[in-house]
Amino acid sequence: MENRRGIKAAFKKLIKNPTATLALILIVIVVLMVVLAPVLTSYGPEDQAVKERLLPGFWDKENSMGRLLGTDHLGRDTFSRLLYGGRITLIVALAATALGLTAGVLLGVLAGYFPKLDNPIMRLMDVLFTFPGILLAMLIVAMLGVSTLNATIAISIWSIPSFARMVRSKVLSVKQEEFIVATRTLGANDFRIILYHILPNIMGTIIVIATMRLASSIMSIATLSFLGLGTPPPAPEWGGMIATAKEYMWDRPSLIIIPGIVVMILVISFNVLGDKLTDLFDPSLKENA
Repeated sequence: MENRRGIKAAFKKLIKNPTATLALILIVIVVLMVVLAPVLTSYGPEDQAVKERLLPGFWDKENSMGRLLGTDHLGRDTFSRLLYGGRITLIVALAATALGLTAGVLLGVLAGYFPKLDNPIMRLMDVLFTFPGILLAMLIVAMLGVSTLNATIAISIWSIPSFARMVRSKVLSVKQEEFIVATRTLGANDFRIILYHILPNIMGTIIVIATMRLASSIMSIATLSFLGLGTPPPAPEWGGMIATAKEYMWDRPSLIIIPGIVVMILVISFNVLGDKLTDLFDPSLKENA
């Protein structure tokens, strides 16, 4: 109960911070636009109109076709592809973070709570850490095949070591607390201690690392798609849109700039939010960084 009150109090402080509030507002706006894509645009993301290819957006006087952000080289509506591409990016980022978080928290708790499991689990995490993150994701996709699902799996596997290491560190600290020792003395088994006492007391850390990992996941799926290892065309995805548009960057630089700006806004917003949450929930993460 006290832990829940602490989380509520932390979120109240978060809302009072103007930088964090702005980041949260930007995230909400982008998410709402992505969710409401069918309402905000009447064009399908893969609908082609070759006669309307490479049209400028609202900022150009030549824009007379009602295309808010113009069209790409195949006459597909940029605004529509941006919104529907955001769905893919956010779903992959959320799914990859959730999978990585689940596995990482499980391994981190086991390693931190049970001394006999600590060494084998952390040595496995060290092996995964030896690979640069994006290279590990590329290797996994290369083995599994190019698809959105495989990209999600690759990003989630990449996320596991960092989650496990941070959670393990917190579990090692919390399990030494007097209330844990007292609970064990009263006869509580390990499962009950972990579920009802360890996890609630590391929830702040989990929230922080999950928020910051969302930013990395968004960058990861955009990078993989840009390299041709993420969402396969013609499905829209922000990184894939940038990759396709690079051949037309001098004719229509907006095709690269617009999805690039949206990725930048989301990544910075999640990082800012995560940074402020770190200050509120777990300042020790900064000390250990």
